[in-house]
Amino acid sequence: MKPFRFKQFTVNQDKCAMKIGTDGVLLGAWASVNNSMHTILDIGTGTGVIALMLAQRSIADTIEAIELDGDAFEQCTDNFEASDWGDRLFCFHAGFDEFVDEYTEEEPEEAELYDLIVSNPPFYSEEVSSGNDARDQARQNSSLPFDELVAGVSKLLSPTGVFATIIPYKEEENFIALALENNLFPNRITQVRGTENTEIKRSLLEFSSTESEYTPKELIIELERNVYTQEYIELTKDFYLKM
Repeated sequence: MKPFRFKQFTVNQDKCAMKIGTDGVLLGAWASVNNSMHTILDIGTGTGVIALMLAQRSIADTIEAIELDGDAFEQCTDNFEASDWGDRLFCFHAGFDEFVDEYTEEEPEEAELYDLIVSNPPFYSEEVSSGNDARDQARQNSSLPFDELVAGVSKLLSPTGVFATIIPYKEEENFIALALENNLFPNRITQVRGTENTEIKRSLLEFSSTESEYTPKELIIELERNVYTQEYIELTKDFYLKM
């Protein structure tokens, strides 16, 4: 499989069960970034593409990623080292529960809270089988249930930090309820359609510990097959070669 080339970096993905897709690129381009963010965490990083996008977009000193699958972890590490930001990118071979447990055992003054946490989580709650165990685990949220994700994020996020994720639209209401139970409030929502005439498929959600007014926005990706909307081009043009 050929590497996936972006404008400022290249991602090898032949060892990863989940290949680069629109969801990850959307999240990497959409998540809020500002110059006061010094620490970023990408949960379930896969190829590392979202962390690499955030390295390109931010001046954060430390961008850490977690990956449970051994092959994906190795490939992510290689992708990080091959990039221009290898000194700022770090990948840990661990499950999220293990990572959170280790963090909460540290002394509070030693623990590093994150200014931005992102995750493109597995989201097929149904038991599905493609015949590829690694791919199935990457796709099914049994390997990272939403409640476990949100509870862990609430322990790792700094008081002024932001948590951004992308999930199926049908899960939006439930996910927001889980976040509220953990004192995380929605601040931005963008609902994504493939085309103007198709149903909303994904929700980009951003949370913080501060309650604020928001109005959900909508993003349409294509006008027709391979003809992209201006809004989608503006969002992704710093990354895709042909945008």
